[in-house]
Amino acid sequence: MSFLIYFAILLIVPIWASSRVKSTYKKYSKVPTSSSMTGAEVARKILDDNGLFNVRIEEVKGMLSDHYDPRSKVIRLSSGNYHGRSMAASAVSAHEVGHAIQDAQEYAFLRFRSALVPVASFGSNISIFLIIGGFLLGMSGLALAGIIFFAAAVLFQLITLPVEFDASSRAMGQLVSTGVIRNDEERKTKKVLNAAAMTYVAGALVALAELLRFVFIFVGMNEE
Repeated sequence: MSFLIYFAILLIVPIWASSRVKSTYKKYSKVPTSSSMTGAEVARKILDDNGLFNVRIEEVKGMLSDHYDPRSKVIRLSSGNYHGRSMAASAVSAHEVGHAIQDAQEYAFLRFRSALVPVASFGSNISIFLIIGGFLLGMSGLALAGIIFFAAAVLFQLITLPVEFDASSRAMGQLVSTGVIRNDEERKTKKVLNAAAMTYVAGALVALAELLRFVFIFVGMNEE
């Protein structure tokens, strides 16, 4: 039974989350907002209304490749959202502006996540080799080092959750207060933001499940 639960978390949950965000995005990318503003215009308006005139907006290739770069102070929007005048384009663009506002206000969780980036990046790249090598060679110290590095990567995933949910909350508030969407459009916009958030939840669940599996194997290894 425990294996089936682990299998479901590892494979089914991410597939479900990815499918949900794609279907929701596709549906609401066809629904225009009452303001008829493009995603780029939405982002610029919210940025300017919050005094973030130094943050630039750029168009990038790819689908849902949207992100905020805190180092360059740039919001990068995928072509569909940059030019789109839909609920989906407005929601995604506002979400990325939410990250820019977090950065400007020195939001604690965003600062913590940024500080974890080097360790998490190193941990996600090297940890699996240390863990497998430790298990195969019977070297518990090596396996433990790998687990610690992997735990850092998992912590990064967990810290990402409040960062993303907060950015979505800020996005909703800004979209309504700036008049980009009407009150009766909030429900549809929230569906886009909630679906996107599920991908981060799924990623965190998978990472946590993997960490627990490694810990259980490590404990069993040292009990032999």
